[in-house]
Amino acid sequence: MAEETRAREGASAPRESGGSGGGGGGSSGPAGRRGRRQYFRKKKVCRFCVERIDYIDYKKVELLQPFIQERGKILPRRMTGTCSSHQRWLTRAIKRARNIALLPFAAEV
Repeated sequence: MAEETRAREGASAPRESGGSGGGGGGSSGPAGRRGRRQYFRKKKVCRFCVERIDYIDYKKVELLQPFIQERGKILPRRMTGTCSSHQRWLTRAIKRARNIALLPFAAEV
């Protein structure tokens, strides 16, 4: 029952061997639990879509700064949660800001 509600909520449950198949060993604890703690990751949303930003301006360094690592690398989509179109605009704006020395290419070591 609990597994059905988790599946309906859209979260993907980890693979569990059920019933007769699988060589997981003996039964440990309640059925289906097997000592694993489940967690549900909150889906990241695009900051630019939420704030309805149409154009990412390369001159606004305070807007671009959170999307750059300390070493000067651009953070990927899977870490920031930006959508693909805004990630492309963001990358283009960061590269333009680097070329006119508003942002560093690399941090000092």
